[in-house]
Amino acid sequence: MGVHRLNHAVLFVRDVNRSVAFYRDVLGFRPIAMTPDGFKGAAFLQAPDSTNDHDLGLFEIGEGAGPSPAGRSTVGLYHLAWEVDTLDELERVAGKLAEAGALVGTSDHGTTKSLYGKDPDGLEFEVVWLIPADLLDPAALEARKRIRPLDIAREKERYGATTRGGVGISVPA
Repeated sequence: MGVHRLNHAVLFVRDVNRSVAFYRDVLGFRPIAMTPDGFKGAAFLQAPDSTNDHDLGLFEIGEGAGPSPAGRSTVGLYHLAWEVDTLDELERVAGKLAEAGALVGTSDHGTTKSLYGKDPDGLEFEVVWLIPADLLDPAALEARKRIRPLDIAREKERYGATTRGGVGISVPA
């Protein structure tokens, strides 16, 4: 199976309209008109720069739904990670998540610089910038073995605010 990217994810949510508003207003996803006629409680969204048909499907299961016990008492998905192109964009997203009260953490994983957020249902996701292949050095590769706090300003000084991330890794060189 020659997988070359994740095409979309589907989430069960309590209130589809609330979730659409969050993903639209905080992360910039746009609704795609593809919900089958007569089907209520579903929405499909596309990320701003995506070439996928859709990146996120949301299916409403109602306000009575409990939180996901995945990782606490059951197996399940921990999070999805969306990649951004620049450290400027990562910093902008950090601000939007913080403003929405949805930023729950940041991490420097050596080769990746990450934000962690939670949507209105408490489902966690990651937004990540990857060091381009031609800028990887032994220090960044060694740093993958530990997790440190993310200092976006320091990373922008080191790699540049508008350096396109992931080139040669997740994006062809």
